[in-house]
Amino acid sequence: AGPEGRAARTALALREATAAGGWALLDHPMLALEVAGSPAYLEPDAVVVHPDGRWTVVEIKSFPMIDASADAAKVGAAARQAAVYVLALERVAAVTEGAEVDHRVLLVCPKDFSNLPTASVVDVRKQRAVTRRQLTRLTRVEDIAAALPEGTTFDPACSPQELESAVSAVSAAYAPECLAACELAFHCRARSRAEGAVETLGRSVRGELGGLTT
Repeated sequence: AGPEGRAARTALALREATAAGGWALLDHPMLALEVAGSPAYLEPDAVVVHPDGRWTVVEIKSFPMIDASADAAKVGAAARQAAVYVLALERVAAVTEGAEVDHRVLLVCPKDFSNLPTASVVDVRKQRAVTRRQLTRLTRVEDIAAALPEGTTFDPACSPQELESAVSAVSAAYAPECLAACELAFHCRARSRAEGAVETLGRSVRGELGGLTT
């Protein structure tokens, strides 16, 4: 039961489909990937198993492809997301005989201004390599917990004051794009602004300033 059980059933289905040597489509499979020492469960839109043992991630998005071209920023975000799924699939493929994860993913979008689907193949080798490096650099959850003051808890049942104190005990790593993905982004932004951190100006500006941090 739960995501762990679904991930195990997905791995079994992938192995069986690969051994069968035919085409197979897994709709919303569950994958597991270790992030900072803890399992993170991921649910791609679909995974296609080829007769030759290749596995291809299918990513379905709502933004349109107009004249076979889509918004570059949105395609880039989709590629980064799919690269994470590729990494998770590689863990299963490593213990599945004859399996290989395709470094190209299938991006499915609405065609032009219609509701008809169209698809394009996207190479995610670069995004996969970047994501792999980032994952290896992440601090393990156990190490973060060991650095916290004794008794620190993030239990939602705590009072707002207690939760604010607990969150403040963890260093903030803010970037403007966090606003679109993290519920604590406003908290981290406020702390970064109060400290005069250059990260509030964006990663590109932070990179240009070199060793300057404030």
